[in-house]
Amino acid sequence: MRDRLAALALLMMLAAPATAAWTAAWTPASAAEPLAICLDEDRPPLSAHRKGKPDSGFDVLLAQAIAERMGRQLRIQWFESKLDEDSSPQLEANALLSDGRCSLVGGYALTTDALVKPGMKTARLPDFSGATRDDHRRRVALGVLAPTKPYVYSPMTVVLGPKARERKVADIGDLAGLRLAIESGSLGDAILMTFDKGKLIDNITHLVPGRDDLLGALNRGDYDATLIDLARYDAHRAAHPDTAITASGYYYPIGANRGYVGLDGDPALIEGVNTALTDLAAEGRIAEFGKQAGLTYLPPREPAILGDVWTKIIQR
Repeated sequence: MRDRLAALALLMMLAAPATAAWTAAWTPASAAEPLAICLDEDRPPLSAHRKGKPDSGFDVLLAQAIAERMGRQLRIQWFESKLDEDSSPQLEANALLSDGRCSLVGGYALTTDALVKPGMKTARLPDFSGATRDDHRRRVALGVLAPTKPYVYSPMTVVLGPKARERKVADIGDLAGLRLAIESGSLGDAILMTFDKGKLIDNITHLVPGRDDLLGALNRGDYDATLIDLARYDAHRAAHPDTAITASGYYYPIGANRGYVGLDGDPALIEGVNTALTDLAAEGRIAEFGKQAGLTYLPPREPAILGDVWTKIIQR
């Protein structure tokens, strides 16, 4: 169960005229259609959709820039992804795309496992804005995912509580002796539990995702450190500017890039998005979007698509 949820956790961090190359690749008919992009409604500072508030987040700014660069209107299809034993980010993304809810899913963790041909023929849709009762019941025939180039690197980082804020962290081993808290089944759980043949196990307290407040407990001083996605720390810092927890500055060396995925039947779309991403990155605008959204932006790293995560973690 822990390995399954940890894998989900991993899978679960404006513009100028279009280039001549893109204009040639895209037809007038398709250019007139809105560019539909699916974004998670509750993943600040990457993307957030709140009643009575403007849509916000790094992925929202980037999607707007890409649509404008491609000469198309943007339509965001908001969806809700829940991390539990019955969910799968890759199947949810595939179902949304295969059902025609959008042409791209943003903020997708680019890993080998998340891009393989699905082992099942159909899947249920996640909850999405505008979904009907029938939408919640039916299953969708799945296609094959095709990734764009990555646009942001999403690492895990050690976050320190008030009693350990002066601790220097250059490696996971530097957490020895601290009171560690981690959410059961998360990627951080797998990393901490397997480190150096279980060296840290006796100091780890497991909390229940969605029920226990991990960062709140850390802020109160109940624990000394945890290992979470960097964007999650950014979101906490934005919501609680007076927080007592601090970033250690240490990034776990195995992290995933994020990009878009579409279906492999539309290579022109993937090519066009890649052109837009290349231009926006060269202009420094993607990094600027991160700054505007309160995201600690890190540019993509090699390999573009992360391979065997579990072997790498266990070997460390």
